[in-house]
Amino acid sequence: MDEEMVLCAASSYEQKYYLNPEFESLPEAVKQELQIMCVLYTADVGGVLLLVFDENGNLELKVEHNEGDFSFDEIGSVLKIKELQEFISRFSANASKSKQATSRKRALEKIQLDDMRPSSRKYPYIDFRPNREIGNEVLMVENLSKTIDGVKVLDNISFTLGHDDKVAFVGANEQAITTLFKILVGEMEPDEGNYKWGVTTSQAYFPKDNTAEFDNDLTITDWLTQYSEIKDATYVRGFLGRMLFPGEDGIKRVRVLSGGEKVRCLLSKMMISGANILILDEPTNHLDMESITALNNGLIKFPGVILFTSHDHQFVQTTANRIMEILPNGTMIDKITTYDEYLASDEMAKKRHVFEINEEDASDN
Repeated sequence: MDEEMVLCAASSYEQKYYLNPEFESLPEAVKQELQIMCVLYTADVGGVLLLVFDENGNLELKVEHNEGDFSFDEIGSVLKIKELQEFISRFSANASKSKQATSRKRALEKIQLDDMRPSSRKYPYIDFRPNREIGNEVLMVENLSKTIDGVKVLDNISFTLGHDDKVAFVGANEQAITTLFKILVGEMEPDEGNYKWGVTTSQAYFPKDNTAEFDNDLTITDWLTQYSEIKDATYVRGFLGRMLFPGEDGIKRVRVLSGGEKVRCLLSKMMISGANILILDEPTNHLDMESITALNNGLIKFPGVILFTSHDHQFVQTTANRIMEILPNGTMIDKITTYDEYLASDEMAKKRHVFEINEEDASDN
């Protein structure tokens, strides 16, 4: 992509944002960040936000307009093109910026704001930021075993996690994966073995069954506030806004939320926790494609450790750098690799994967 600016202007939190044709050629993660910056700004002030990015997606200039209502027929004057001209003047004399300034000048001459087109797609903003950097000692699991209803779902499981691990638990033995996660967060005791979290770690858990979380009459804002160190409604509503809950939704009772809304609440809870270990049991269930993409991007850039499971192949492939598969007999395969590489290197793993896909398809019919 040539060095040209990328423009985005948002009209309102609920409606749509405007972008020029160059926008579509950017990486998905950059497009998400661009839209969310617009949406967050307009949600607060109800104005217009113009962002100027370089070819790598780095923000170089922000122009704001919040002087009341406007028509998008008047968008040319609203976006204050003269401020782009000031950018050119300011950097033209700077040797390191002169090329960019020249490029901006050419791009400015070509701007046709009438060409900016609306989009109705809305992405949540998922950004997990740990309050504390994780140390070298993360998690040690030794000889864990667990039997449920006479079936040994975990059989002598052992592994050690490093501070860069993003582990996908794959395979058809979903009960074993959920059981392991519950043991690691203290909701269930193993029959044998033990585990130890590092002293610098803090965990946030996304359960597969979230019924108990929402079996109360709290409003969304009150529900999330109980998990926040900062008991400020405005601060908490900021996290809800990122997950596409407008201000008036804050008074909705959590008991009546849809499946997708509950998932977005749980992700808000994980974000506000500041944990450096994320444990997610089927987080993509009930999410639309925009939300899955946002979660995928959030996990990719997360600087901590992740343990997760998902039936979304692309989600697993792009997030995980380590694969663990718990077999039907409760034993485990552990490989430091991507999911596609794991399947390509193990013919039996590939067959188990195909069987799992066929089972899912059959259950959907």
